Amino acid sequence: MARELQDRFPLAGLIGGDNEFEQSVAKVLGSVEAPVIGLDLPLDMDGTAFQQRVGQTLRQIRVGEKVSYSETAQRIGAPKEERRAVTGAYVAKTLVVAIPCHRGCVRSVNGLSGYCWGERKAELLRRERKA
Repeated sequence: MARELQDRFPLAGLIGGDNEFEQSVAKVLGSVEAPVIGLDLPLDMDGTAFQQRVGQTLRQIRVGEKVSYSETAQRIGAPKEERRAVTGAYVAKTLVVAIPCHRGCVRSVNGLSGYCWGERKAELLRRERKA
């Protein structure tokens, strides 16, 4: 992960955080290892109002549950012509674990679709099913 960060931000100097930051990182890592503990962090959810609605809806999907793009659109009350925009809102999310895109990033309830983290999505869902 550190190498990926360095590749993405080559001019940035990576430094350790203070105690509060380290605790936040520990919470995120803990939620990946044990998804049932959940993740309760204050989030600065950027994006359009539409993207924020999608993000809030994703955060309400239960651990281990998979929801299709179409169902996410229905949950936010998106009219039919806006349903494709739901996919774009997923892609815009940069807080991938805190906003669990992996739970809603499916073409249908049984089929996983493309995802920016590739096989990490399947691993996150596998861990959640075990939990």
